[in-house]
Amino acid sequence: MRILSLVAASLFLLGGAALAQSPAPAGAQAYIISPADGATVTSPVTVRFGLTGMGVAPAGIDKANTGHHHLLIDRPLPTGEDLEYSLPAEDGLRHFGGGQTEATLDLEKGRHTLQILLGDHNHVPHVPPVASAVVTITVE
Repeated sequence: MRILSLVAASLFLLGGAALAQSPAPAGAQAYIISPADGATVTSPVTVRFGLTGMGVAPAGIDKANTGHHHLLIDRPLPTGEDLEYSLPAEDGLRHFGGGQTEATLDLEKGRHTLQILLGDHNHVPHVPPVASAVVTITVE
């Protein structure tokens, strides 16, 4: 199992590969605890993540009904075929593979959208995807 996790991590670092998707239990839900939708905040912004119906586990830990948070900043949720691949490490997509449940972000002034997408041990979204509603904030 450890070898499979290392292979999966290697594929992730090489740009992602189609990997088997983990099932999400019925009713699982990710959400943003704070800031609230419509909030006006100052930078740096602390974003707190929530999850119900599942547990949080670091990347690489293959345990049923668990995952780790990914934060989408000013970008849409992946759709279709993109949900079958490990999430890329790129601008606007922050990985919290250590099992973190909050992050402090330096955001420029203006309007921003935030959304959580849970990934499994290989950074692949679950089936069905476990994602929060979009939260829109304004940074002054």
